[in-house]
Amino acid sequence: MHTRTKLELSDFGRKLGGPTGIGELMHDLGAALAINPQLLMMGGGNPARIPAMEAVWRQRMSDLLAQGDAFERMLAHYDQPCGSPDFIAALVQCLNRRFGWHLTARNVCVTNGSQNSFFYLFNLLAGRTGARHRKILLPLSPEYIGYAEQGLADDLFVSCRPLIEDQDARTFKYRIDFDALPLGEDLAAICVSRPTNPTGNVLTDAEMRHLSALAKERGLFFLVDGAYGAPFPDIIFSDVEPFWDEHIILTLSLSKLGLPGTRNGIVIAREDVIETLGAINAVVSLANGNLGQALVAPLLRNGELLRLGREVIRPFYEQRARQAMGWLHEALDGRVDYRLHAAEGALFLWLWLPGLQGTSQELYRRLKERNLLAVSGHHFFYGLHDPDWRHQHECLRLTYSQPEPIVRAGIQILADELAGR
Repeated sequence: MHTRTKLELSDFGRKLGGPTGIGELMHDLGAALAINPQLLMMGGGNPARIPAMEAVWRQRMSDLLAQGDAFERMLAHYDQPCGSPDFIAALVQCLNRRFGWHLTARNVCVTNGSQNSFFYLFNLLAGRTGARHRKILLPLSPEYIGYAEQGLADDLFVSCRPLIEDQDARTFKYRIDFDALPLGEDLAAICVSRPTNPTGNVLTDAEMRHLSALAKERGLFFLVDGAYGAPFPDIIFSDVEPFWDEHIILTLSLSKLGLPGTRNGIVIAREDVIETLGAINAVVSLANGNLGQALVAPLLRNGELLRLGREVIRPFYEQRARQAMGWLHEALDGRVDYRLHAAEGALFLWLWLPGLQGTSQELYRRLKERNLLAVSGHHFFYGLHDPDWRHQHECLRLTYSQPEPIVRAGIQILADELAGR
């Protein structure tokens, strides 16, 4: 008699294989794209299809196909564990030329996407280290949903409530409460996304240097997630200056350039960190995807990528953000109490609904029944250990990167649901 083998999950399997906020988000995204095209996808971080950028990628692919056997070599060979030497050389040259840094090829490692980068980084820096349990400090909460379940050890993150600054009657902004930061002896690193996913908050240069100084004086690493930010794709609606030092680990991505399918993340760090990441790459994935690196390398070498970010990508998203905010104000004003976080970058609007009946997760489910997908804000407040703070159950993340008819229709469904229609 055949007996079916029981799936008895290890601690690792239970940790990563169970229900998670990022898992729910990616399942919804896949459903919207493949299973139920009636779903209006305003929850994910998929970048917009920008015609001018798509023309660039089409031309770059044509260039590859025309360069002898360049296309075949790209497909047929594993690159080194840290990435394509040609891509890394082009990136180093670009950043040193633009910012006056002194990087070498030994300061760069390519991974299979930023999500992959942070899984490696969080677990090589924090968690169980001998007799110690070290943690990652998130100085600004809410923070990216995709970090939340990445720690192989439990209780990997610690954070604190932000300050809430009123900008006008309908606009607010989270600020770091530097006086309340839990700067304990158990920290391994400080981590921020800039611009912040989910709120679109952009930490100022002064705030970044303050955090960097706090990390350096305590012997901590400072992790800066630049997936949406500077120097590319530059979805920041103000001028900021990225900086780098030996205790800083800067991560970048090709996804928000319009290349999410290529799965290429970039880590810029000191040499021993990069060496360790390369070793992990070799064990976990052998090598990284070649296509994105091959497409982008010449645009880094001639500086064109930075121009495209500044002149094409950033203006596109800034116009979309202003447009979506206008539609939200038009739909919600006078019907419900609401506030919007200042839209300073990234692809999202962060909606606060003071006094919301029920929770944002319940609202998410009701909206899903009406074929609108948003993301409940409670997923982004991990590390707080502050269950009585009602604010974390009153927020939604909405993306405005989808085509205009989808965004406008989704906002109307949201307004009708909140108004009880």
